[in-house]
Amino acid sequence: MPELQRRLRLDHAPALLAFEQENRVYFAASVPDRGDDYFARFGARHTELLAEQAAGLHHFHVLVDDKGWVLGRVNLVDVADGTAELGYRIAEAAAGRGLATSAVHQVCALAAAEYGLITLRAATTLDNAGSRAVLARTGFVPTGEAVFDGRPGLRYERNLEPM
Repeated sequence: MPELQRRLRLDHAPALLAFEQENRVYFAASVPDRGDDYFARFGARHTELLAEQAAGLHHFHVLVDDKGWVLGRVNLVDVADGTAELGYRIAEAAAGRGLATSAVHQVCALAAAEYGLITLRAATTLDNAGSRAVLARTGFVPTGEAVFDGRPGLRYERNLEPM
């Protein structure tokens, strides 16, 4: 059973790079491509992200299988004033198995219990039905329109405080 790692670590770098490279075309079909520079500078950027995570600016998580392969990632970025932006991606080979929904639920729980967040924001393109479904299943509600590289989308929000 895949396991959500609570925090991104330095030793995740090789598996995370492989995950991003293997799924680049798949991801680019629904979200803007990271670009060649992302891959060329992956090691340095990974180190920078770990420093930003240590400073409390972001919370990065990876979903790994029993062999250590990265199947997905769920990130909380731009943490400030009790809020953060949620982002996630699941490998093409692992899509459609409920992993994104489960991982987002887990990160929402961590956000409230361990990171002290009260609101999460997210956004996706209108043509990304899978992502919209994950957000709906995990308690996010649409709050407005968005545009991603010219593609129409929606913004979402989830209140983490108890009802």
